[in-house]
Amino acid sequence: MKICIDARCLMEERRTGVEEYTLNLLYNLFEIDNVNQYILFLNSWRRTKTDFSWIKKYPNVTLKRFRIPNKILNLFFWYLNWPKIDKLAGKADIVFMPNIIFGSVSRNVKLITTIHDLSYERHSEYFSLKRKGWHIFINPKKICQRANEIIAVSNSTKNDLISLYQISPQKIKVVYSACNDKFKIIDRNNIQLIKVKEKYSLPYKFIMYLGTIEPRKNIIGLIKAYNQLQYWAKKENQTEIQKFKLVIAGAKGWLNKKIYLEIANSEFKKKIRLIDFVSDQDKEYVYNLASVFLYPSFFEGFGFPVLEAMQCGVPVIAGNNSSLPEVVGNAGILIDPDKPNEIAQALKEILKDEKLRKILVEKGLKKSKDFNWKKTAQETLDIINRINRSSTSV
Repeated sequence: MKICIDARCLMEERRTGVEEYTLNLLYNLFEIDNVNQYILFLNSWRRTKTDFSWIKKYPNVTLKRFRIPNKILNLFFWYLNWPKIDKLAGKADIVFMPNIIFGSVSRNVKLITTIHDLSYERHSEYFSLKRKGWHIFINPKKICQRANEIIAVSNSTKNDLISLYQISPQKIKVVYSACNDKFKIIDRNNIQLIKVKEKYSLPYKFIMYLGTIEPRKNIIGLIKAYNQLQYWAKKENQTEIQKFKLVIAGAKGWLNKKIYLEIANSEFKKKIRLIDFVSDQDKEYVYNLASVFLYPSFFEGFGFPVLEAMQCGVPVIAGNNSSLPEVVGNAGILIDPDKPNEIAQALKEILKDEKLRKILVEKGLKKSKDFNWKKTAQETLDIINRINRSSTSV
């Protein structure tokens, strides 16, 4: 069986949630399946530095690279419904799209797609006009209707597909994502911890947020909660809590001017450290240096950062919405993201109570074991094989 995987997202040279999902899934999928033939469909007009040398160890995996300007290719897909990805890949039997993207697949070819979230439907107010337009033109609902099987990365996403797109539940399979095994508790004597601390000028004690700087992540609420924590600590003469600073790390997203204004207007802005970018090789060390991980997002399809933090033994505070309760469970403190005072109270409890911290760390480590890329890959392969059997039996 020939399976074409649309891996164009890997040509962006970014490591957002979709790229993390795609890369880790492919690594593990190719490790467990040496029977099916895989073709990675790639396209980028400009030459990228994306390393695909690791593919060489898998004799049943090949690359199909094209250098068509993406705007032209997308226009052809959108306006002409051509060319067909399966034919570009060399007459594939199944096309697997790890994320929603412009594309076209022959009618007799099976399509499997992964839906990470429907945030653009639930919270369009958090998207720029450009991103709103992109989703209108790409028409995710139409792609979901065309797909023979949909992988949802959480029950929250599955429920949204059913309620918002009226997709049959039988067509949707929940397959949880996971995170890399490199995220783990690191020995405090590890010299790399000191190097990373110095590299990013990290404070001795800090509360951390790591993710895109955009409205949907509720960073304004996070800053307000931190302000409240510091006001309280100052009033009650809680000198130890006053020592905790706030680190906000992540790439700049869209509609973020109000976020930076909120920081500039904070009475405690000197205690707030902004880091625009944390490299992939440094992330696990940054997590390990943090005292608390705060992620009060309004909406998540899965929420990689909370799982990464839990694997690194960091207590987690997260929004009680969308997929986050599925990932965190009772291993962290779930808060109403619309209530900064509730976030501040959760911070007080964790920072004041060492016993609570230890309990949350233990629960977080245990809960994180529920998510495993090998399991994700096996469940994805089961879907591929089932789709193939259903097509050959017709």
